[in-house]
Amino acid sequence: MYGICDLSIVSCRKEPTDKSEMVTQLLFGEHFSILELQEKWIRIKIAFDNYECWIDKKQCVFIEQHTFDILNITKNYYCTDLVQIIKDDKTKLLFPIVIASALPNFYNNECVIGNKSYTYEGTSAGVDFSALNWQTGVLETALMYLNAPYLWGGKSPFGIDCSGFTQMVYKLNGVKLPRDAYQQAEQGEILSFVEEAETGDLAFFDNEEGEIVHVGIVMDDNKIIHASGKVRIDGLDHQGIFNYDKKEYSHRLRLLKRII
Repeated sequence: MYGICDLSIVSCRKEPTDKSEMVTQLLFGEHFSILELQEKWIRIKIAFDNYECWIDKKQCVFIEQHTFDILNITKNYYCTDLVQIIKDDKTKLLFPIVIASALPNFYNNECVIGNKSYTYEGTSAGVDFSALNWQTGVLETALMYLNAPYLWGGKSPFGIDCSGFTQMVYKLNGVKLPRDAYQQAEQGEILSFVEEAETGDLAFFDNEEGEIVHVGIVMDDNKIIHASGKVRIDGLDHQGIFNYDKKEYSHRLRLLKRII
């Protein structure tokens, strides 16, 4: 069985209960396979990053395998406005979607989910994840999320966590990253020194146990943009992140990676 998200933002949980920890989110248009079906809940694997989690089965549309397969091989189109309105063509109802939401089967300002069509007249981008060249808009994309509040498991400008932030920024620039920081740290090429890092590289930070617990995007002039309390810009050196507001180090640098 397969499904697709037809709501703005859906909470994905660690366990099949409303009280369970939110571990990620589904944005409009994201599709998935269904691993387990219960009376109220379904355990899913998100197609984009293979992340497994639980969602309320009322918060999606079920689709056939051939539709799922087509979505996996067709060009990906995404909303590139911070927030935009989409219209259900049948009911004429309007509702918001956020940046990085998918626009399935997008053509001539329309996208299709199941048997429903939607009109979308905002800005969009077609992203080719098989392209070998790095698309250079990563910093411009990252700055769109500036001041978004931190939210564990979040992927939207209304609430986002550190790895959700890096995943969404890279997604809109043609690169697929895993969902969690420790998984992202396994990608790419290690850089030996902060001085080697370029805009768009990823910096990873660990805790006292040596576990990767934080990630951010390197900027020029020894700066980093990352989600900590909010998406913010701070200093970066060989020790870690220097919080400009508190005038102290907030995260300890573990490694730097060039993904492309």
